Amino acid sequence: MRELAAVILAAGKGTRMKSDLPKVFHEILGEPMLSYVIKTVRKLKPAKVLVVVGHQRDLIINYYRDWPGIEFVVQAEQLGTGHAVAQAEPALRGFSGNVLVLAGDVPLLTEKTVADLVAFHEREHAAATDLTAELPDAGNYGRIIRGPGGELLKIVEKKDATPAELAIGEFNTGTFCFDAAALFAALKEVRAENAQKEYYLTDTIHILRQKGLPVRAFKTADAGETLGINTKEELVAIEKTLLKNS
Repeated sequence: MRELAAVILAAGKGTRMKSDLPKVFHEILGEPMLSYVIKTVRKLKPAKVLVVVGHQRDLIINYYRDWPGIEFVVQAEQLGTGHAVAQAEPALRGFSGNVLVLAGDVPLLTEKTVADLVAFHEREHAAATDLTAELPDAGNYGRIIRGPGGELLKIVEKKDATPAELAIGEFNTGTFCFDAAALFAALKEVRAENAQKEYYLTDTIHILRQKGLPVRAFKTADAGETLGINTKEELVAIEKTLLKNS
């Protein structure tokens, strides 16, 4: 196994939570949802754990100040997921392994699923591997467009998708494994030419394909553990899931 680094995205405000707290700082069973993601990632023993912070960053930095092995990267302006990950490049200068990118608002993701993603990525010698899942209705998630051989062609955000693409049930969970060099080279080519005027991390998939590099999708069987939290209602639902499983 190559050396692993983890980048956890935790910069957003989360306007749909109707609170000034950073989204990832909302509590689930008395603990910030970000803590669940950090604890899961640590089980993989990465060489580095980088948390990208932005909105009310001092709150998050102070809370985790005594947690060993965590570094913070600041995204001063929230210009999208691609821009967020790009802020981690200086902290990973000289690192040549795999980079795991996770969202700080996906607290149910398990160690096994993340470890399986990394193992699949290594087996495939991929430049990038997207963790996907499938639901009858993929809602607001980006859709997975595969080729005839099952290869990953691109990820289309809901706002940019055609009606035919919206009918696809397989979706991007926001969790990725990248080759470090391929990731940061591709991020330099990402443009904010979309409905949101943001730099999407998902655009790296198309860029890497154009370079002739292998990009893959690894579909997990349990869509439930990959779902993110965007509203207080979703937070309550995930609390109920955790209580039921405890």
